[in-house]
Amino acid sequence: MEALFESRISGLELLHRGKVRDVYAVDGERLLIVTTDRLSAFDVVLPNPIPGKGEVLTQISNFWFARTGNIIRNHLLDTPLSSVLPAGEDIEILARRSTVTRRLKALPIEAVARGYLIGSGWKDYRATGGVCGIALPEGLNLADRLPEPIFTPATKAESGEHDENISFERVTDLVGHDLAAQVRDVTLRLYTDAAEYARSRGIIIADTKFEFGLDEDGQLYLIDEILTPDSSRFWPARSYRPGISPPSFDKQFVRDYLETLDWDKRAPGPALPPEIIQRTSEKYLEALRLLTGAPGP
Repeated sequence: MEALFESRISGLELLHRGKVRDVYAVDGERLLIVTTDRLSAFDVVLPNPIPGKGEVLTQISNFWFARTGNIIRNHLLDTPLSSVLPAGEDIEILARRSTVTRRLKALPIEAVARGYLIGSGWKDYRATGGVCGIALPEGLNLADRLPEPIFTPATKAESGEHDENISFERVTDLVGHDLAAQVRDVTLRLYTDAAEYARSRGIIIADTKFEFGLDEDGQLYLIDEILTPDSSRFWPARSYRPGISPPSFDKQFVRDYLETLDWDKRAPGPALPPEIIQRTSEKYLEALRLLTGAPGP
């Protein structure tokens, strides 16, 4: 399978090349978002793409966007890709990894929901007894299920920089109390509903992050990607147990490999061996099949 590390579409203005997505302007009201096969870890884009990853992420996101439409509107439009691509562009390599979306003003936060104690949440808990200022019971272990899901927002880092957990009070400073409360409540509802469905398919969603945007009327939309192996920790329910970092269907597999290297987690990132690339691709595909029943790319 041919990998796409970086898209180039002549005739459309490239607005942003993120860690994974390339964003183009279609016109003043619409965007074309191309999900590449780039992989980031510790907020650094690695030099090796994961073949098919962008297609998998797009299919999983579209599945969840459809399922969550009763909770909140999202940025997707029904505009055919062929109607916005300039003549001569290769629609085949873009078709399953591209979406046409509304052009919205993104909020300056990542809306994180946690149902289990892992990652930066575990580090925060060990240092403070809570996460993002939310006090938690004493004596919790690594990967323990929390008494109830919590909202633990973070800043949005540029490529090469690191996200930073922030308090709800800091979110209110950034976007206002009413909007902060709306984002928190929608985030927790999305997570709770998705976690229940995923558990029925054999996947535990330990945590996940959402991004939101506003239209000109101040209406809130779900944007970017949702509930993918890039934005979430997916654990196989059959092998989960507290006290250890569970195996995963997401890029935690790559993070674990990178932790074995002598690397300072700054750009440039190290090259990935072929076996790590292959196994990562297989994990993403397995998540797609389990969640959606789709065979994948």
